[in-house]
Amino acid sequence: MSMGAAEMEPLFTQEQAKAFIKRNKLKDGQSLEDAFYDQIKGYLQGALEAEMDEELGYTKYDLKNKNTPNTRNGHSKKTLRSRSGDIELQVPRDSNGEFEPVIVKKHERSLNPSLAERIIRLYAKGLSTRDIGDMMRELYGVEVSAEMVSRITDKVLPLAREWQSRPLDPMYAIVYLDGIMYNVQDEGQTTKKTVYLVYGVNVWGKKDVLGIWVGEAESAKFWLKVLMDLKNRGVKDILISAVDGLKGFKEAIESAYPQTEVQQCIVHQVRNSTKFVNYKDRKEFCNDMKAIYTAPTEQAGLDALDRFAEKWEGKYAYAVKSWRTNWPSLSTFYRYPPEIRRMMYTTNAVENLNRRLRKVTKTKGVFPSEEALFKMLYLIIVDASEKWTLPLDNWGSIIQQLRAYNPERIDQHILAAQ
Repeated sequence: MSMGAAEMEPLFTQEQAKAFIKRNKLKDGQSLEDAFYDQIKGYLQGALEAEMDEELGYTKYDLKNKNTPNTRNGHSKKTLRSRSGDIELQVPRDSNGEFEPVIVKKHERSLNPSLAERIIRLYAKGLSTRDIGDMMRELYGVEVSAEMVSRITDKVLPLAREWQSRPLDPMYAIVYLDGIMYNVQDEGQTTKKTVYLVYGVNVWGKKDVLGIWVGEAESAKFWLKVLMDLKNRGVKDILISAVDGLKGFKEAIESAYPQTEVQQCIVHQVRNSTKFVNYKDRKEFCNDMKAIYTAPTEQAGLDALDRFAEKWEGKYAYAVKSWRTNWPSLSTFYRYPPEIRRMMYTTNAVENLNRRLRKVTKTKGVFPSEEALFKMLYLIIVDASEKWTLPLDNWGSIIQQLRAYNPERIDQHILAAQ
């Protein structure tokens, strides 16, 4: 595959660039170049240390896994010329003099601009170990093991942790909360871990993943912990939350954000209702159920539910009972116009992201650790979010409709941001 600099996608979205400038307190072009090349220097230095780890087979302080007489022997200085000035590196040395760096070769004295761009892309695009290996082979003509790729990509973990704790917007128009299961090694045993995912749309119509949390089986108690983390990172208000049918979920949200309206996902409700329906009944059953959530008003929806119950309760009582029990959180969307309803009664947005996560991670039957899982999901999300630069379609109309229901809350946050 050709990956020349002219063919590459932008390295940063506008939002990421603004955040980078603000975080580094940049005031002019020179300070921007300095900060940018400081980042490049950090990536290069980290990659060199990871290569030495791979060469010796153990990390610096992991002596119990040392199976070689060869040892680290300090560093030697190396200066690389670049367009924005010299980059000073400390190249690791080994006692046997056998270490041959790949990322910065022994006799290399200048930093190719396209190489810098590719290094950033390597750490930001969430490529698989195979893809990264292919890239290294293309760039340097050498074979790089999966273990070495893993050690190099581990250098992104500080950036991932910074992303996970970054400040968030004070208000989100809607957030989607969902969980996805993965197999993870834990003390020699394969266990099921839940990745808690929060996907939000702010009052400007911009999408963002607010964070990913790895925990045990999905529970309202853990979700409350996630919500409190959002509060601590600056989220003061959420207009609407779209959730699955987890018991206690509504109470967890209301305790953290008492003004937030909770909409239980209709798609989850339909799936659960049809779980045990006979195949010959499924089409008719689903059509009758569709009349409930496509009704124009809540009363019309209740009338459709009564007809549904009269027809199917004798055969599928569990489905009717579930609709009636969950009605307070299933029916929230009826008070809003169609554009907002479509955003509320399905978690398609987060489901689409989950599909992307599963597609990239499907070759990983078991992750070696929670940290490895977190790292990969972070990189995939960074890659996906690079395209989230524009507001949602028709957002101007949607926010005005939301404002009609929440004028003071929305105006307060919009004015504060101006």
